Amino acid sequence: MNEIKKRAGNLPAKIEDLQKYILVGRQVLKAHVAKLKAISAVEEGQVAHQAALEDTQDMAEILLYAEARMGALIPPLSVSRSSSSKGTCSLPKGINKKQSHYAQELNRHQDAIAEVVAEAREKGEVPIRQHVLKAIQANKPKPEPVPLPKGKFSVIYADPPWKYSDTCEAGGVQSKGADKHYPLMSIEELCGMDIVSISNDNAVLFMWVTSPLLEECFDVINAWDFKYKASFVWDKVKHNMGHYNSVRHEFLLICTKGSFTPEKIKLFDSVQSIKKTKKHSQKPHEFREIIQTLYPSAKKVELFARETFPGWEAFGNEL
Repeated sequence: MNEIKKRAGNLPAKIEDLQKYILVGRQVLKAHVAKLKAISAVEEGQVAHQAALEDTQDMAEILLYAEARMGALIPPLSVSRSSSSKGTCSLPKGINKKQSHYAQELNRHQDAIAEVVAEAREKGEVPIRQHVLKAIQANKPKPEPVPLPKGKFSVIYADPPWKYSDTCEAGGVQSKGADKHYPLMSIEELCGMDIVSISNDNAVLFMWVTSPLLEECFDVINAWDFKYKASFVWDKVKHNMGHYNSVRHEFLLICTKGSFTPEKIKLFDSVQSIKKTKKHSQKPHEFREIIQTLYPSAKKVELFARETFPGWEAFGNEL
């Protein structure tokens, strides 16, 4: 371990040199991992396997501290503006926003690196950045819950802050780093909200969800004492990267409790093509207007709201 500390203390002092070091180091780590797998496959013996494992763990640990060092060297993002642009972030050459975020997170939480490395060595595993970022996320303090609005409501409009299993910090693509914009909630936390106490016996729930969480979201719907009936599809027009296809839609599920059909009979197209805004996860106002048209006189509340609207109660920690 003293050798690791010594090597970490002798890491390059310039960003461009660190970039080269990390690039070469990753290739070396791949070679170590391949060697480790080969030794395991041919069963060369415990001594050879342990030596290969320790070499792999050492290289992985050094790379984590190299990224943390880079995070310390990357200057705070500055914004350059011109008359024809809305602003661009200035980063060192060869480093994008995601790499910058990863490096600065590792630098701010080197205690998490030590924690993950120690656990990996104890379990005979190789410590990687994804494990450290997950540990950082798990250690973040949970926000105090915002009290639910008082009274009973017949229309509940909800855009839950879903916690994805493949967060952006873990290299995922669906969440787009949602937790950098607002606190996220797990399925269990959402199920635990006492929505039953604020909904009338006859009520309707309009709830936003994306494809990756479509199956899990029904646990929340059931916990809130609603039953799925139908859905709207928001076609965002512009394509977004997904794991299996190009994702350009979200679902607005319609769920009921008791009997609460629309006050006004107007059949809106179930697919609404509306260009998304640049604000993370912001939903089009047109959907709120649809709900207002269908239930003009019902008492309405928006859960996880970001702004208030006339005739609506609002609940959310971004208000």
